[in-house]
Amino acid sequence: MKFSATFFFLVMSSSAFAQQGSANTQSNLDLVWVIIAGALVFMMQAGFGLLESGMSRSKNAVNVIMKNYTDVCVGSLIFFCVGYGLMFGNNLSGFWGEDNFFVEASSGAEWSFIFFQTMFAATAVTIASGAMAERTKFVGYIIGAIVICAVVYPIYGSWVWGSYYEGQGWLAQRGFIDFAGSTVVHSIGAWCALAGIIILGPRLGRFTQDGQMTDIPAHNMMYVALGGFFLWLGWFGFNAGSTLAAIDDIGLIVYNTQLAASAGVVGVIVMMLVTGNKILASKIINGSLAGLVGVTAGVATMSPTYAILTGFVAGFIYLLGEEVLQAFRVDDVVGAVSVHGFCGVWGTVAAGLFFQDDLFNMDIVVTQLIGIGAAFLWSFPLMLLVFKLIDMTIGLRASATEEMKGLDYTEHHELGYPEFQTNKLFNDN
Repeated sequence: MKFSATFFFLVMSSSAFAQQGSANTQSNLDLVWVIIAGALVFMMQAGFGLLESGMSRSKNAVNVIMKNYTDVCVGSLIFFCVGYGLMFGNNLSGFWGEDNFFVEASSGAEWSFIFFQTMFAATAVTIASGAMAERTKFVGYIIGAIVICAVVYPIYGSWVWGSYYEGQGWLAQRGFIDFAGSTVVHSIGAWCALAGIIILGPRLGRFTQDGQMTDIPAHNMMYVALGGFFLWLGWFGFNAGSTLAAIDDIGLIVYNTQLAASAGVVGVIVMMLVTGNKILASKIINGSLAGLVGVTAGVATMSPTYAILTGFVAGFIYLLGEEVLQAFRVDDVVGAVSVHGFCGVWGTVAAGLFFQDDLFNMDIVVTQLIGIGAAFLWSFPLMLLVFKLIDMTIGLRASATEEMKGLDYTEHHELGYPEFQTNKLFNDN
């Protein structure tokens, strides 16, 4: 009996240790996966930088990179100080977090979560950079970026994703579906961008007096294509990392991400063939981004077939959205409002329509529409006011002379291509 009891004890102890070891291994895998995914999201900044600078003229390439490089830095710091607490602190009211400012985590898993969410905040603000390119003062833009990372993005995010600790946002309580941020990240960034470009007005020469649009071509389509590839790569971390765990769901998520991006490109090609337009590389690349934005909300809760449909329709919506903006003489250098805003709206609706366990449930769709409306009504008017105040005080738009010379020279006294732009350094009058 003594031997049997001892043997039983040893077996049970070994089993307990094995289970604990397995749990620790899974916890460590989850932590590493979230950090890797966060690093992939960080690399999206390189994608935005290449795409946005390539879409701009050569005289503004440095200025675009400077804005992107700096906004992720100031955004990370302000998110640590204020934004994280507002978004993920204890949210008992349902509207914003009330603590965890200057956050102090209690575990490696919590630090990895904070790191991952910081990268999301930086992505939201960078969306505005490209739309506002070629006529925005550097300091004015950075102040706007600080407000977005400190207040605009975190408070809406708290409605959908807060809290990490106690409480839940009011949209989450309603069952709003936005797995990785079609609305939380992309539409919020786009509505902030829309506010900025309305206050700025169009670039010099973009529209004639009778409202006709003048083409201002991208200076480096190779940069644009490389930027598109970087963004596509980063999106695998953006979407699959939102599981916050190394689990089986990642397989479907990354595959849906790939299918939707590909379908977005095909949607653009079909649309341009049907309308008789030339098939432009810039449209193709933005088509892939449109598909990626579209699928982001429902990427974990729709089948691959519906992911393809979501991406395909997003390609159509991107092109139609650009036409609408141009009709209203809204000058968006990179198509950010159409790609991230309009396609973010579609993707959020699609997440409700194509919810795998309950297809075409209009109650879900109504909740999705409420969340979409709340995002616009919160972010657009607020940033319209913020950018207007910046413009009235320190100035948001560069002068006509500065714009004609190029912001690389007037804002930073550096040139992106000094071998070909040497005269600019000596023309200070």
